[in-house]
Amino acid sequence: MQFRSKRYKADAQKAVKDPLSLDEVIKKLKTFASTKFDQTVECVMHLGIDPKQADQMIRGAISLPHGIGKSRRVVAFCDDSEVEAAKAAGAIEAGSDELIKKISDGWLDFDVAIASPKVMGKVGKLGRVLGPQGKMPSPKNGTVTADVVTAIKEFAAGKVEFRNDSGGNVHGVVGKLSFDDTKLKENIQAFIDHIKRSKPSGAKGTYIKKVCISATMSPSVVLDVSGA
Repeated sequence: MQFRSKRYKADAQKAVKDPLSLDEVIKKLKTFASTKFDQTVECVMHLGIDPKQADQMIRGAISLPHGIGKSRRVVAFCDDSEVEAAKAAGAIEAGSDELIKKISDGWLDFDVAIASPKVMGKVGKLGRVLGPQGKMPSPKNGTVTADVVTAIKEFAAGKVEFRNDSGGNVHGVVGKLSFDDTKLKENIQAFIDHIKRSKPSGAKGTYIKKVCISATMSPSVVLDVSGA
């Protein structure tokens, strides 16, 4: 059974089971006990999709209006001629053969990998290493692109990647608990609107079934989807 701290259990007593408006959700989150660190806020959406159908997969990336409150460590697979520009844009490592070998040897101290289409043939061999980590570059979420420099800047600044899990849920970081209410609201709304626009044509019935917002160390609060 999962361990829950006294603080979490106390917060759970204050949680509301009924769906709340987005303004109310944010206010409720901020009534929970504080921690020694600035908690990350996450939005989880349960969607009416069939995860087993390839044409109903939800995957992509979005730059939120106010970022997510932290920078991300980005590496770039690119031609030698692009290495200097990639590092200037914020990549902590850039290159082709040497970077591929370094990762093959076990180095995974980064958050996002960007790749130029020119070198994807070589990068493909890292699928077994980066795939399970969720770090394999893909055109679907904008991490395989000819404009490597722009992608590095966006992802280093906190561009959010997302993909549905086997249960049809999509998770997305939408900011920090320290964000003021307006910024947090605009970020959450932007994420929800983006997922709405991503509805697969093959999805039938109710698309957005449930939306929950939570912070790292807090219970989740259910959002009233009709007002989202």
